Amino acid sequence: MNIRTERRGHTLLVTVDRPEARNAFDRATSQEMEAAMDLLDGDPGLRAGVVTGAGGTFSAGADLKAAARGERPATARRGGFGLFAQPPAKPLIAAVEGHAVAGGFELCLSCDLVVAAEDAVLGLPEVRHNLVAVGGGLFRLPRRMPYHLAMELALTAQPRPAAYFHQWGVVNHLVPSGAAVEKALELADRIGANGPLAVAASAQIVRRSADWTEEQAWKEQTAFARRAMDSADTAEGLRAFAEKRAPRWKGV
Repeated sequence: MNIRTERRGHTLLVTVDRPEARNAFDRATSQEMEAAMDLLDGDPGLRAGVVTGAGGTFSAGADLKAAARGERPATARRGGFGLFAQPPAKPLIAAVEGHAVAGGFELCLSCDLVVAAEDAVLGLPEVRHNLVAVGGGLFRLPRRMPYHLAMELALTAQPRPAAYFHQWGVVNHLVPSGAAVEKALELADRIGANGPLAVAASAQIVRRSADWTEEQAWKEQTAFARRAMDSADTAEGLRAFAEKRAPRWKGV
């Protein structure tokens, strides 16, 4: 198995486990990642996911040896690495140690939050090899940091330390080396304590808001919010507040 999954309470910890290949993705790894994302979306007991890499590195991107054999690191439904085109509906957090470059960085950008070790390195070096970062990095990155800085990263192929990306808001939290998973799981626990339907709706609205005008947003957000606000969990949340106790979410 190239992808390991482990339930940590209401969180699914997903570990890319190909340290001998610097956690690079081939077709089989992409298929296993898609299965992990399907598990996260399909299990009502899971409220968030954390993605990390084994052996002290996040991911070096696509497995170029597999690519040379004609393998494409993608699935028909979720796309590159088994999630680029269709990330899970539930919040996903990247926990980055070591290098997250090329498709590995695009894997981070497919997540909703990023925690990175202080000595981690991230970037898009594809053009160095006359490749193009077609895993979403070229349009997701300039939505997360200033346009000219994203353009410099894409055109110079120079990776940068995690502190650089933290400065511009691409990385949420910088932590000591070896502590990324612990911090990501802590964030996931905070998310999991909240109403799961409201969390899912909020995540979907934030993700899609870049494609809406303000006029559209007032209308479009309603479809996502209604399921949460019309559910029994809304009454439970208000009741728990009045009774000064922790809510007991149903999530359906």
